[in-house]
Amino acid sequence: MREGFSQIGFSIFAFARRSLVSFGVIAALLLPAASRAGVLSESDLQRVEALKPLFANLMSDLSQTAKRSDVAAADANCINSTIQELLQISDELASYEYLIGMDREIKDFGDKSPGDKNPMHDLVKFAADKSSAILTSERKRLVQLSDQCAHSPVASSKTQETLQVIDTTTTVLTAIRDRL
Repeated sequence: MREGFSQIGFSIFAFARRSLVSFGVIAALLLPAASRAGVLSESDLQRVEALKPLFANLMSDLSQTAKRSDVAAADANCINSTIQELLQISDELASYEYLIGMDREIKDFGDKSPGDKNPMHDLVKFAADKSSAILTSERKRLVQLSDQCAHSPVASSKTQETLQVIDTTTTVLTAIRDRL
């Protein structure tokens, strides 16, 4: 049974790297908008930046734990399922990558009257709304997985850590969206 896990070890690592890149999409989406358009506050920027290492550490921990020889096969299966759920989240969040491209392409919003609203405001709000919706929906799947893995002590703990990261990310995005 362990052989199967070692064979997928590289693919899990590759998926984890892809997840980190995709998760960075949220931060990259919000950061360029703020630096040029002034949509986000300095506090918002710091909160978004704090999400990247949180997620990176989680993915690294999950990948390493799943590879450990002292982890039971049931735990490793549940942890790998958690990684797959995070990859699903990552893939869904990556679909907003085009917004980053739009943001980078738009250099000037033209002459605006003093009372006109910055279009980046709506773009950032849209991205935060959609990202929060994805995280909320995927959190439900992770809760189901947590229930299925409740009998596996290591996996149960790791799933709870994953839910905390999802909750923290959702809280940050919701606070930004609400402020906008």
